[in-house]
Amino acid sequence: MEIGVDSFAAVDITEGVPSSQDRIRAVADLIERIVYADEVGLDIFGIGEHYREEFLDSAPHMILAAAAAKTKRIKLGSAVAVLSAADPVRVFQNYATLDLISSGRAEMVVGRGSFSESFPLFGFQFEDYDQLFKEKLELLLQIRKEEIINWSGRFRAPLQNQKITPRPFQNKIPIWLGVGGTPASFARAGSLGLPLMVAIIGGETHRFRPLIDLYRKAGEKAGFPPEELKVGIHSLGYVAETKDQAIEEYYSGYAYNFTRIGKERGWPPVTFERFAAQNGKTGALMVGDPEEVAKKILRHNKSLGGIDRLTFQLDNANLTHQQLKNTMRLIAERVKPIVNF
Repeated sequence: MEIGVDSFAAVDITEGVPSSQDRIRAVADLIERIVYADEVGLDIFGIGEHYREEFLDSAPHMILAAAAAKTKRIKLGSAVAVLSAADPVRVFQNYATLDLISSGRAEMVVGRGSFSESFPLFGFQFEDYDQLFKEKLELLLQIRKEEIINWSGRFRAPLQNQKITPRPFQNKIPIWLGVGGTPASFARAGSLGLPLMVAIIGGETHRFRPLIDLYRKAGEKAGFPPEELKVGIHSLGYVAETKDQAIEEYYSGYAYNFTRIGKERGWPPVTFERFAAQNGKTGALMVGDPEEVAKKILRHNKSLGGIDRLTFQLDNANLTHQQLKNTMRLIAERVKPIVNF
């Protein structure tokens, strides 16, 4: 199983909007962490895409390109690229360029995003949410397959005998489909033969098994071999030397951020009791010591019928740069060997 990290290039806004110098330092620290993840042996590092003041990842391919020049082995990808509000031509060109810079280590996870700010920002209507994504995904996959494009659709000017360059280093740059909990999204990924990245940020992980089975059945029906139908999960977590230390360092920032976001979405405030339940044996959170977290990953692997990749989302608890480096080291050196023994 591949083990990695996803980041949203988060900055702490508990004391107000960070200064320009703070933001520069935050991006520099993030690039340093990607280099460190490569050095300690993590398999993948993904950067999200958001349009909010607490995240600095509105141009993730730029951060990944800077890291690509300083790394040697680690895969670099989006987590996720908000394809509904983007031009598929530019998305392909950005990640094809990243693939060239990294000598074939670029990937894309594309999805519709968990926030809505990008829709008005780029002139799209939120009621077109699903149709936008469907049309743009079809175009992106056609561009990956064919260099000369003839295409027309509802939301973009047509393309007539247009040559799309540059082409990536890889013959077929990986494109994963990022999904939440909508059955149609799982079925779509399977019918297209795309690897699946499931964002599991709450609830009990095993409850996603029927949806993953739906994905695999759709892929089988469409004629794709099982080895192409990869499954990854994106989970919130934090690893420290002891479980008590992990909870002490993680909980307050997690509670602050999810209570704040929850106000926008009508969620109840975070309580320690709810946190503890989510961090139990079958819950989605993975906050603890290395051995406990590794065992939980293995339980998730079994309950979901096998997973090929797991990425830790660490940018949700206002953790320090050093704390993030420490947890990446523990994940690489003590969690990953147990999972892959």
